[in-house]
This record gives sequence, C-alpha cells and structure tokens, in this order.
Amino acid sequence: MRSIDLSPLLRSTVGFDHLNRLMETALRGDNGESAYPPYNIEKVDEDAYRISMAVAGFGENDLDVTLHEGVLTVTGKAQEEDVEKAKNYLYRGIARRAFERRFRLADTIRVVGASYENGLLNIELRREVPEHMKPQKIAIGKTARAKVIEGKAA
Repeated sequence: MRSIDLSPLLRSTVGFDHLNRLMETALRGDNGESAYPPYNIEKVDEDAYRISMAVAGFGENDLDVTLHEGVLTVTGKAQEEDVEKAKNYLYRGIARRAFERRFRLADTIRVVGASYENGLLNIELRREVPEHMKPQKIAIGKTARAKVIEGKAA
C-alpha cells in the first residue's frame, strides 16, 4: 500500500495534530484485532450519544474506562480465578482476552457516566456546546461614521 504524506497540508495549520493522527489511523487499515470487542454507537437524542460494548465474560472490576486529552479508552483484562482454572471446558466460545479500544471525542463531547448490565458496557455521552461556539444572529443596522478632519499645512 502506498503511503500518503500529509506534511504539506499540516505546514500552515496550528493545533490540528489530531487530524494527522486520525488520517494515519485510517490509512493503516483494519488489522482484525480492532473488531474485538464489538460495539455500537447510538444517537439517543439531539445532544446525547451512547457507546455500547459487548463485553461478555468480563466483570465490572475487569473493565477500566478512562478519558485523557479527548481520547476515551476502554480497557478489559480478565482476572484469573481459581474457579475458572478448575473448570474443564469442552468448548470455550466466550472470549476473555485482554483488549483496549480507543474513541477520539470532539471537544464538545462530555462523558456523563458508564454502566454495566447483562454483559454490556454502556457509556453515556453528551454534546455541550459553549455559548461562544453557538451560532449568533448579528443585527444589521446603521453605524455612526467617523468624521474626517483635514489638517492644514503651515
């Protein structure tokens, strides 16, 4: 696969480093590992979203949800229990392998909370747009013109 150099586009921008990382991630392609665990992203209402991850076989203590610099990271690491070691599986279809899934959140998205129920981890998100970023209606009216004073040459 041919790589694309984005450096000419990034020379005249400041503060858009995350765009470069997003493009690199997209160009890397799907390596198969990113399919586990499966997840859904739902739009619950106008400003609310939910990420639902199927994490069957994991308990609440096996999961870690962290938000750092706009990246939501969900990590799962199953704790080995003596009961699990004692079981003699004929077939084990419920994966308990460790995983790390990352989601880049927009600056206006806030994590409201997380819950775990019936093998699903639900992370609630809300879009909060600050007042200075909301569209503003600008009234058009007449403005006072400044008077020009001509100086006299002596």
